[in-house]
Order: sequence, then C-alpha cells, then structure tokens
Amino acid sequence: MTKPSLPELLHAAVTAVGGTERPGQVAMAEAVAEAIDDGSHLLVQAGTGTGKSLGYLVPALAQGERVVVATATLALQRQLVERDLPRTVDSLHPLLRRRPEFAMLKGRSNYLCLHRLHEGVPQDEEEGLFDQFEAAAPTSKLGQDLLRLREWSDETETGDRDDLTPGVSDRAWSQVSVSSRECLGATKCAYGAECFAETARERAKLAEVVVTNHALLAIDAIEGAPVLPQHEVLIVDEAHELVSRVTGVATGELTPGQVNRAVRRAAKLVDEKAADQLQTAAEGFERLMELALPGRLEEIPEDLGYALMALRDACRTVISAIGSTRDKSVQDEDAVRKQALASAESVHDVAERITNGSEWDVVWYERHDRFGASLRVAPMSVSGLLREKLFTDRSVVLTSATLKLGGDFNGVGASLGLGPEGTEGDDLPRWKGVDVGSPFDYPRQGILYVAKHLARPARDGDRGDMLDELTELIQAAGGRTLGLFSSMRAAQLAAEELRSRVPEFPILLQGEETLGELIKNFAADPTTCLFGTLSLWQGVDVPGPSCQLVVMDKIPFPRPDDPLMSARQKAVEEAGGNGFMAVAATHAALLMAQGAGRLVRASGDRGVVAVLDQRLATARYGSYLKASLPDFWYTTDRNQVRKSLAAIDAAAQEAEAGTAAQ
Repeated sequence: MTKPSLPELLHAAVTAVGGTERPGQVAMAEAVAEAIDDGSHLLVQAGTGTGKSLGYLVPALAQGERVVVATATLALQRQLVERDLPRTVDSLHPLLRRRPEFAMLKGRSNYLCLHRLHEGVPQDEEEGLFDQFEAAAPTSKLGQDLLRLREWSDETETGDRDDLTPGVSDRAWSQVSVSSRECLGATKCAYGAECFAETARERAKLAEVVVTNHALLAIDAIEGAPVLPQHEVLIVDEAHELVSRVTGVATGELTPGQVNRAVRRAAKLVDEKAADQLQTAAEGFERLMELALPGRLEEIPEDLGYALMALRDACRTVISAIGSTRDKSVQDEDAVRKQALASAESVHDVAERITNGSEWDVVWYERHDRFGASLRVAPMSVSGLLREKLFTDRSVVLTSATLKLGGDFNGVGASLGLGPEGTEGDDLPRWKGVDVGSPFDYPRQGILYVAKHLARPARDGDRGDMLDELTELIQAAGGRTLGLFSSMRAAQLAAEELRSRVPEFPILLQGEETLGELIKNFAADPTTCLFGTLSLWQGVDVPGPSCQLVVMDKIPFPRPDDPLMSARQKAVEEAGGNGFMAVAATHAALLMAQGAGRLVRASGDRGVVAVLDQRLATARYGSYLKASLPDFWYTTDRNQVRKSLAAIDAAAQEAEAGTAAQ
C-alpha cells in the first residue's frame, strides 16, 4: 500500500473536525513536515483562524516518532486533548493503519496527592500530623472545598486539578498536593501504586504524543532530571510566551515567611544547636527585609551578603542533620522529614545562588502591599539555556500568531538563543521562519487608529484628554469595547471615570470577578465594555459584535523601574547593541500584536483597534511597532473613525434586531 500523502491526511483531519482547508494551514503542515524530515528547526507564524493545531498535529502524527506538544494556556491543552487529538487520530487511523496514543502530562503539584489527602498535612506549628478536614470548619469556604476534594478523589480518574469544576482555592489545593521536592517517591509511599502523578507519567511513557505546558518543559530543560519521556520532535505552541515562562521557572525567591516556615519544619527534627543556628539566621534576614527598598541590587550589600551566608550555612547544617535523625515521637515521619528537607533545600539553594553572585543573574528587592518584601534572583537572559537545552537532539517547531516582530523573526529568534535567520555555525542551530498569513482580510475587516492629537503620555501623569477620547469612542461604538491598559491603576481609573460618564454602557473591570466570568459576561451583552491589564491582552477570544473596538491606552513598554527588563536593556547596550529596541520595543511589539489580535477572531468580524498614544504615529520606533501588527487600514483621522464605528454599530444592531425577530 502506498503511503498516504500529507494533503490526503490533512484533508481527512480537517473534514473530521468540521473545518475547511485553508492555504495557510496547508503551507504550515508542509513546512512542519519538512523540518521534521531534515531534523531542522522552524518558527512559523500562523494568524488567528489558520487552524494551526491541525497544521502541526497531522505532519507530526504522520512521521510516527514521539512528539511533545508544549502550550502556555490551559484552554489550548484542553482543546488539544479533548477535541483536536481524538478527532485527528480517528480520522487518520484508516490512512495510517495505526492509532497513535496521546496523553497529558503536567508538574506534580497539579495532581491530587493521595498521601496528603488520607494522612493529612505535616503541620508546622503542631507535633505530628494535622487533619485538615477536622480542623477546617465544614461551614467555612476552606472546609467545603476540602470536603469536595475528598468526594472528588473517589470519582476522578486523573486527579488533575484542572478536571475539577468548579475549581477550589489555591489554599485548599495546597492541602492535598505536593511539590516534586516534598513527594515521598512512589516506592516509599503507601499510596504509590495508585498515585495520580505517577499514573500520568506512565501513560506519557507509552504515548506517541504527549501534551504538556511550557513550565514543565522548562523544568525538564533546567533541572536536568528528565520529567518528559525521550522524544524526537518538540512542538511549542503559543511560543511567544516561552521565554517569560522559562524565566519564571528559573527565578528564585526568598521571603521571611518562607524562611520561618523552614525553621518551624526543621525544629522538631534536628538538635537544638542546629535549630538555633537556623532561627538566628532567619531573624537576621527578617530584620534586613523590613528595611528593604524595592529595586535592583547591582552589588549585594555587605549586611545582606552576611545574612545570606548565615542562612546558607544554617540550612546546610539542618539538611545534614535531618538526613540522619530518627525521631520516634513524630507520626508519619517520612512525610514530615521530606517536607522539612524541601523547605530547607529551597532556602539553601536561593541563598547560595545569590551569594555565589553570577554575572548572568539579576538580583532585586520587591515589596508587596499584602505579603511584604521579597528578595528575587532571575537570569539576565534564558537564550543560552534554551539554545543548549531545547535545540539539541530533536527537531523543534515553534508556532504562534505573533512571532514576526517589526517584519522578521530575528527578534524572537534571538530571545530563544538562535542566530539571525540563515546564519550557520558550530553552535548555532539551523532554522527558518515561515509566515503562513491569516485567512482574514485585515485591511477590509479592521482599522488601526492612532489618536495623534492627544498629548504624549507622561508616567503617572493626568490623562484627561485620553479619557475624553475613550468616552467618545465607546459612545460611537455603542459599547462593544475591550479596553487594554498598561497598568491596573490606569484600568481602575478609567473604569471609575467612565462608569459615571456613560452609565448606559456597563463597564466590567478585571479583578472584580474571575477572568472566565468577566469574558462570559462581556460576550453576552454587546453594550458591555471590559477593562483590564496584562492577561486581557492575550486571553480574550470573543468573536462577533460584542468586541468591535479594542483600545490600548498607551504603548505597553516595560516599566522603567522593572529590575529585570532594565538590566537586560543595559546588558545589550554594554555589548554594543540597541537595548531599547532589543528589549523594550520587542516587549511592547509582542503585547501590541497580541492585543490587536483580539479584534478579528472570525471572518465576519469588523472593528477598530484604537491606540491612544501619539508616539505610535510620531516616534521613530512607531514603524517597527506598526509592522508587528495585523495589516489593518491605518488612519489618524478621529472623525473618520467615529463614523466607521457608528456604521459598524448600526450594522450590528440591525443584525441583532433581525435575530431577535426570528
């Protein structure tokens, strides 16, 4: 029998999901197949509506080697495992003569821990164990969550937190889950044979396609202890998120609360001398943190250096002592010891990392209104790490609707550790970038409007003219507005002001309800507006007339006092590059491309992306930012935009009236 061709396979899969074949999807599938065949790497930009998951799943399944697909969002993981993969596998089975198995794999703390559930949580303040179910009043929110978790544990097949609906609070989940450091290990645990996390790992070992998240991919790369099964092909979807997720995993943090927890957990397991040493070091660290001012520490102050060395040494003593102690008064001692060890090790590792002082690390203090001060350390760049760990021994495909910034892939490529496209060298992975376009007709479906007449936004300055402009735009659009703000404070101020100015248009504000609930309510009522910050720039998918105006209050450059971003910018400048373009402008371009992508989600969508920041029209970097956005029709004419919005609103109202009359 002849091997089925890629177009045949793609046709079968697209038909099975009830879709239509698109030229961009075909081009993407061919490029992915080619990269897998010759073991090279591919960056592929596929606009919204291309059907990119089938564009990579079909060629990946066709080649028959093990594939890991890593995504950033839970929504896409679910879509892949519950919808795209089952239908694709069924549709390809007759042609491929095999039925590839697939599985989902996440980090350990995402799964219910049966040991924690049945034996209780080792408690810091009490001797022995604490039964969280008895201690939490059944009428309290925590008590109700825990009772639900106990009932759910009898019915769930996966133990995966994301399969529990409705969900529970982080506090409740922490009572029934463990980190990989706290886990006793399947061989030592009484529940090892039934362990949900271990079952998920075993399933992944047998599967041809493993779906995971960016965080687990980062842990697998950074920590050196393989979590993911051996694989020949890696596909990174939502790849514009990868660098920030890897940076998050590689970031260490120390807080007084975390250090005191290590003290309490170790106290009952080590001799008095070791416990006192850690207690004294903790008190010294806490005193310093009370005085800490937010900002980067270019050099570690002497007193902080001493405090960190004291913590490191005390933790080292405790770790050795816990390793040799056997305390008969402690129930379920293995769990208590494992938890105490995990606490002491995490404090030790961060204290040692900062003390060792790598030139590639950035250290800073942060202050939080509720949680107080913390000391943080993050890598200046993860590009070297990604180049070394990600692009060796396998073919890597990275895809997203926004990978091409300022007209090429080199900015994103550099952040991933790749050289400029087309360059080859001993340690430079071979890659190419492909933009398969979008099925949408952007110049006909959308307008990019820059409010050039507004005053240049000043940091924390009064923006009365911006609020006037926003009010008029919302009135012209008849509501239907997604407001993307560069800070939570700006979003709150705008919501407060517009609620009194245009009470006829309900304003939803991020933080006043869960994100899912806000988006649902926004989609349900066309006159409603939704205002918010970072997660709305990329997390809203509302096709149709509820979202016909997307407003950005200003270009979302990183804050000038962001320690990590400013350190990265300075490092590029010291190496002779343009730090502002490489870091700040790239960051802004990525967010603006994501934000503008909220407008057109389907072929019938029409609307305006309004940027209320004159710099997009007047500054030298404006053309770079504009080249990163969809190819909308561009104008700075405020009257033209108001007329267009009013016409789009009228058409939508007519359609709504027609639907209501049916």
